[in-house]
Amino acid sequence: MAVSKTLIRVLSVDDHPLVREGIAAVINAQPDMKVVAHATDGHTAIRCFGEHEPDVTLMDLRLPDMSGIEAVTAIRATFPKARIIMLTTSDRDTEIRRALAVGACSYVLKTMPPHEIAETIRQVHVGKNRIPPEVAVILAEHLSEGTLSERELEVLHAAAEGNRNRDIADRLRISEETVKVHMKRVMAKLGATDRTQAVTIALRRGLIQL
Repeated sequence: MAVSKTLIRVLSVDDHPLVREGIAAVINAQPDMKVVAHATDGHTAIRCFGEHEPDVTLMDLRLPDMSGIEAVTAIRATFPKARIIMLTTSDRDTEIRRALAVGACSYVLKTMPPHEIAETIRQVHVGKNRIPPEVAVILAEHLSEGTLSERELEVLHAAAEGNRNRDIADRLRISEETVKVHMKRVMAKLGATDRTQAVTIALRRGLIQL
């Protein structure tokens, strides 16, 4: 019975039944951990965390009612020492940065081998923040690129919706010339040759969404 006290207690948050079952099978097959609760959406995850206070939480990025990043933020607002791993299919560098910025201890892709996911749980449980090599490479690829300002993101999002510079200027209450300046900076930061390519890159990286 003493062994059970040392088990790493895991909360699994994912809205896909097959994925939840797969995660549970991997974790429960480990000699030192077990799944203590499942949640299929963000609100349930927040409630379950309060009820079970798991050692480690596996959080999907995309949930039916809110993003996993929002759920992490909500949980850590009440439990600042919560140790949460983002487990997702998204390899967008922007989402990786956002997850880590709100306090996720690791960002793991669902394509990673089960033994690596289990080892990440162990590392996070003992207080380490772990970035798997696959994720580190994605971050490194965009390390030298400038961060888009809030205004630049607004201009880019409006352009992605098909608005002309004049329309964007009217919407944001700035001059058309200012819109052009922002767009030039956006293209330079993203390494794009024109606004269409800038929009394509931004959508792929998750900088903007339509």
